[in-house]
Amino acid sequence: MNTLAFTLLQASAAGAAPQGGQSSMSMLLMMVAIFVIFYFFMIRPQMKRQKEVNNFRNTIAKGDKVLTTGGIYGKIVEVSDTHVVLEIANDVKVKVDKSAIMRDPSDVAQK
Repeated sequence: MNTLAFTLLQASAAGAAPQGGQSSMSMLLMMVAIFVIFYFFMIRPQMKRQKEVNNFRNTIAKGDKVLTTGGIYGKIVEVSDTHVVLEIANDVKVKVDKSAIMRDPSDVAQK
C-alpha cells in the first residue's frame, strides 16, 4: 500500500483530519508535472507521427512505390478514396485498404 494512502488511513481512523495542506498541494503539483511530462514525451510525438502518416496516405499517387503493414512491397496502379490497387509482380494486382499502407520503401532503405 502507498505510504501516503496508509498515512491518510491512519489519520482518518484516529478521527483527525489529515495534516499539512502544503503536502496535498505538492502532491497535486507533482501529478500535474507527471501529466505534462507524459504529454510531451509520449502523446505529442505519437500525434505528430499519426499526422505524418495520414498526410502520406492522402498524398499517394499512381506510380508511387509503397510498403504495406503486412510487409508487401508494391507499386500503386490505381488510387481511390478508401483503397489502392498495388502491382506486386508482373500482372499481379492486389486491392489494399489505404490504412494498411505504411510508407514508401525509400524510407526503409535510409534507416
